[in-house]
Amino acid sequence: MLELVVSIVVSALLVIGGLFSVVAAIGLHRFPDVYSRMHSASKAGTLGSGVILIALAIHTDDLGTMTRAIAGFIFLLLTAPIAAHLLSRAAYAAGYRMWEGSVRDEISDADTKALTDKAQADI
Repeated sequence: MLELVVSIVVSALLVIGGLFSVVAAIGLHRFPDVYSRMHSASKAGTLGSGVILIALAIHTDDLGTMTRAIAGFIFLLLTAPIAAHLLSRAAYAAGYRMWEGSVRDEISDADTKALTDKAQADI
C-alpha cells in the first residue's frame, strides 16, 4: 500500500515538474525580450527541475542519491535567481533594451538615483 502511495506521489511530482519545464520552454519561445525570457527560464525552469529532483529523492532507496537530489534542489534555488539577475544586469549594460510595451524601467531608475545620491555626497 505504501509503495502505491509513493508511486502516485512521485508520478504527480514528475508530471508537475514536466509541466513547469514545458511552460518555461514556451516562455522562452513566446516572450518578446531577453528580460522576460530570462524570467521564464529562471522561475519556471528552476521550479520544474526542482520538483523533478524532489520526485527523485522520494523515489530512490539510496541515501546518497537522495542527499544529492536534495542538495541539487537547494543549489538550484540558491543560484538560479542570482544568475538571472546578474545576466539581466549584464544584458542591460550591454545595450539590450526592453520591449516597447514594458511599463517601467527599474534599472534605469535605480541607476539615476544612485548617480544623484553620489553627486550629492560629493558636494
